[in-house]
Amino acid sequence: MKAVIPAIGLAPRFLPLAKAVPKEMLPLGNKPAIHYVVSEAVSAGFDEILILLDSGKESIRSYFTPDLDLEAYLESVESLAELEAIRQTTSMANIQFKTWEGRGGIGDALPLTRDFVANDPFFAVLVGDAVMQHGSPLSHMVEAWNSLSRSSVCIDACLPHLISQHTIAGGRELEVGIFEISKIAEKPEPADAPQLVSQKGTRLPFHAVASRYLFSPTIFDCMEDTEKNETEGDKLSSALDLLRERSGLLGITWFGERLNIATPEEFLESAKNFVSFGC
Repeated sequence: MKAVIPAIGLAPRFLPLAKAVPKEMLPLGNKPAIHYVVSEAVSAGFDEILILLDSGKESIRSYFTPDLDLEAYLESVESLAELEAIRQTTSMANIQFKTWEGRGGIGDALPLTRDFVANDPFFAVLVGDAVMQHGSPLSHMVEAWNSLSRSSVCIDACLPHLISQHTIAGGRELEVGIFEISKIAEKPEPADAPQLVSQKGTRLPFHAVASRYLFSPTIFDCMEDTEKNETEGDKLSSALDLLRERSGLLGITWFGERLNIATPEEFLESAKNFVSFGC
C-alpha cells in the first residue's frame, strides 16, 4: 500500500531556526518527528512511501538515506546499537522523495503525487508535522475502506474555543466510530460549525479533521475542479467537500493523542507529553 507524507511549508513561526532545520526534523525523544510519522504508516501496512519536500528540506532525505561511511565507522568502533538504529531508520520502507518548488499547502502539492499513486484503489496521506500516539487511525480507515469502499478522514474532538482554527466535520454515525460526512467547514464560527449526530440522533461534540486521510485517486480530479481560494486550507476543504459529493466521505473517530508541532508552543507541549513506544 502507498502513503504520501507532505513535509512542506515555510514554518514562519519557527524562523530563523526553520531556515536550516525543517520543523518535521525537530526532535521528540531521540528521533525527529517525521520518523514517527513514517513508522506509523509502516505499522499500518503502507510499505511504499513518498515524502514531498520543499527545497531546503534535504536533511529529511538525508535522514532516511543510507550513509555507508557512517555505517562503516560505527561498525569499526563496535557501536552496534547505534548502527542497528540507523539501519532500521533507512530500511523501514521503500521511501521515495519528490521536491516541490511551489508555495502553499497540501492542496497545491498533492497533485504531484498522482503518478506515484497510479491505479491503486486508495492511498494514505499523513501530515508530516503531526505525530499520533497510542496507536493510529490508519488501520481503522483501511478497514472502513474494505467494508464501504469510500475515502475517509480522521476526526477527533475539538474544544469549542478552537473551532475557528480547524476544519470541522458534520455527519451521521453509520456504526460505532464511523460517520457519513455530510458537511465540511473550514475554520467556521462556532455558531455555524457542523456537528456529528449519533445513530440515535444525539448531537455529539464538535470534531475536527485530524491530519490523516485515506483517499481514492478521485481526490486528484476534485482538486483539479476546485477553484483556488485565498488560503490553501480552503482549497483542500473544498476538494474534500467535492469528493464527499461525488463518491462519499467517511469520518473515522480517533481516541488517541495527536501531538502537533505546527508552532513553537505546540512543539514544546508535544515534547513534554511525548512518550516513546520504541518506534
